[in-house]
Amino acid sequence: MYILKCSNNTYYTGSTNDLDRRLLEHQTGIGANYTRKHRPVKLVYFEEFDRIDEAFKREKQVQNWSQKKKEALINQHTEKLIEYAKSHVSTSRLLDKLEDRRPKTEDRILKTVPS
Repeated sequence: MYILKCSNNTYYTGSTNDLDRRLLEHQTGIGANYTRKHRPVKLVYFEEFDRIDEAFKREKQVQNWSQKKKEALINQHTEKLIEYAKSHVSTSRLLDKLEDRRPKTEDRILKTVPS
C-alpha cells in the first residue's frame, strides 16, 4: 500500500506488488486516471505486505481517511492518528501493526521520481 502526494496537494492511495514499476507508471501518465491529471506525483509513504489482498484491504481503509489523518500517518504522528480516528480501538490495532510494516530503511523513499 502506498500514498502519493499529487501536484494539487491531494493524496492518492494505491496498492501494488511492484512499487517501483507502479511509481513509474504514475509519473509517466500511464497509471491511474487521477494521477495522470495531477502530475507530478511523489511517493510519501508506503507499507509492505506479504499478500496483495492484505495491501488492497489496507488501501481501501486509508482511502476513506481525511487528508489530515493521512498526513498524520505519513508523518508518523501517532497522537494525531488517535485524535482523528473514529474508533480508538481500531487505531490501537493499527498502531501495533505499523511498527512491523514501516520500512526499516529510508532507501525506498529515496527512489521517488524528482519533482
